[in-house]
Amino acid sequence: MSFEFAPYIEDCRQRLEQALARALKGSASQARLEQAMRYSATNGGKRVRPILVYSAARACGAAPSPIADGAAVALEMVHAYSLIHDDLPAMDDDDLRRGLPTCHIAYDEATAILAGDALQTLAFSHLAELPNCPDRIKLGLIKELASAAGPAGMVAGQAIDLAAVDHQLSLAELQTMHQFKTGRLIRAAVRMGAIASGRSTTAQLQALDAYAEAVGLAFQVQDDILDVIADTATLGKTQGADAERNKPTYVSLLGLETAQAKAQQLHQDALAALESMGQGAEPLRALSAYIIQRGN
Repeated sequence: MSFEFAPYIEDCRQRLEQALARALKGSASQARLEQAMRYSATNGGKRVRPILVYSAARACGAAPSPIADGAAVALEMVHAYSLIHDDLPAMDDDDLRRGLPTCHIAYDEATAILAGDALQTLAFSHLAELPNCPDRIKLGLIKELASAAGPAGMVAGQAIDLAAVDHQLSLAELQTMHQFKTGRLIRAAVRMGAIASGRSTTAQLQALDAYAEAVGLAFQVQDDILDVIADTATLGKTQGADAERNKPTYVSLLGLETAQAKAQQLHQDALAALESMGQGAEPLRALSAYIIQRGN
């Protein structure tokens, strides 16, 4: 039976949205804070990271499960927190996210900061309290997410990004920045899916790590391309914002055509990483193609 990507990602998204809504219900004792959390976490988005969780678990031979749901929800909470803080005036100062006013515009700056803080901490308590989940899997999921999101991962990447404004980076420095800022959380999504499966092998984890490395970088290269070629309506955020802030990008360093070629090569690298894995990895292969075709 051939794999059909569109219905698959729709099923994953619906599963994630339902689990996320349940996790956020009654999550804060202050109504406005909970509203801001929901506003930022449930306002759409491609949900690539949760889909990677489900797909990696499937590649390891596991069916969708409440444990995978928990991993996907926690990951999306951390992603939502990072976007709230990334959009703040002290960071990238964006007014639009996913075609809607950013959290600090829709509410206020203080509420946005607190909503981000709340989503971040809720993610870890959600993993710690997963029912019918062995402690070794809980600990593995928590450790993976904390490592990817913290000072050795996403936060470090954001710090490098802010320091790079109005400075020229080499291609190697740009790649390092994005391996932290974007790549580590994408790698965590893949590894958390494998951990949630409860049945991943060392060989599978090695293959998935190589896949995630390529896909994480491809995601950022394509983001940089879209910032140049897509309009604001398609992006869901202000078009050309990176160039306006004089931020280094793959397009500014390589040129548009070379950046597009790099995205294609990274896709091929991702496929090569999965050569040893069977039909269960078909969603991961399709996701790699989807990542570099976004907005085209």
